[in-house]
Amino acid sequence: MEINEIRELSDVEIDSKIGDEQLALQKLRINHAVSELESPKIISKTKKLIAKLKTEKRAREINNTK
Repeated sequence: MEINEIRELSDVEIDSKIGDEQLALQKLRINHAVSELESPKIISKTKKLIAKLKTEKRAREINNTK
């Protein structure tokens, strides 16, 4: 997901997407511990996506307080 796509999401959609991605990350970590993943880079990509979503959420919070 690109940053432009993230900026088009509403606040509720961002919160929902963060929850979904955190759940997916947890499942990936469990699967990686139990058996080998096809591509371990999926974990880092998921973590980066969560960070992008949280960054956009925080930027909106800061802009709303001004």
